[in-house]
Amino acid sequence: MAGLELNGKVVVVSGGAGTIGRAFVRAIAQHGGIAVVADIDLDAATQVAREVDASYPGRIHAAALDITRKDSVCELIRALQERHGRIDVLVNNAYPRNRNYGRKLEDVTYEDFCENANSHLGGYFLMMQQFALHFRAQGGGSIVSMSSIYGMMAPRFEIYAGTAMTTPVEYAAIKSAIVHLTRYFAQYFKHDGIRVNCISPGGIRDRQPESFLAKYDAHCGSKGMLDAADVCGCLLFLLSDASQYVTGQNLVVDDGFSV
Repeated sequence: MAGLELNGKVVVVSGGAGTIGRAFVRAIAQHGGIAVVADIDLDAATQVAREVDASYPGRIHAAALDITRKDSVCELIRALQERHGRIDVLVNNAYPRNRNYGRKLEDVTYEDFCENANSHLGGYFLMMQQFALHFRAQGGGSIVSMSSIYGMMAPRFEIYAGTAMTTPVEYAAIKSAIVHLTRYFAQYFKHDGIRVNCISPGGIRDRQPESFLAKYDAHCGSKGMLDAADVCGCLLFLLSDASQYVTGQNLVVDDGFSV
C-alpha cells in the first residue's frame, strides 16, 4: 500500500487483540507505525504483540485497557506519553458487550440494552473525550472509530432466516450513534489540529454458516463478506498523512452491500 507509510506514528488500537484489531495492529507495524495493542485481556494482547513483533521488531507492544473506566484510560495515556513522548492516533475498535448480547429484539431487556449501550457507546465517548483533550494539549492528533454499515442502513433481516443469528438492536443504535459522535467531535475540535473520522465496514468473515454467507454475498460485488485485512487499507489511509485534510467523515468498506 504505497504512500500510506506511518513513519513512526504511535497508534493506539483499543480491542487490539480481537479479530479486526489483530489485522489492524499488524498493518500498522508493517507500514512503519508503532502499534499499541490495548485490550481488557492483557494476556491476549501480549500474545498478539509477541506474534507481530516476530515480523516487525520494536514496532508493537501490549497494554491493559478498560474503555469503560476513566482511570484505566488516563493511565494508558500517561504511560504512553512517558514511553513515547507523544501519541498520534487513537483507533476506537473495542467491542464490549454483556453475556446476553445478541438476543433477538423480542428478548432484549431494557437493562441489557442500557448496559450494552453504556459500555460500547459510552466507552467510545470516554476514549474520544480523554484522547481528544490530550491531543489538544499536545497540539494535534487523530481519532478513528469503528462504526458499521448497520449504523447507516436498516438490517437485511432476510439473510438471517434459518440461522440462530441476528443483528442486535443494541448494535444498530450504538453504531449509528458513533457516526454522529464522530461528526460532533470533528466539529468541536477542528481548530485544535485534531481529525476525527470513522469506518463503517460490512460483515467480517468469522465462521458464519455457509447458507448465511451465500445470502449475504448475493448483495455484494466481487468479494462478498470481507476478511478483517480488507479494512486495513481504509484504516491506513486515515492514519497516514494522505488524509491530513479529511475529518468528520464516515468511510464505508463493504463491497457494495449497502448500495
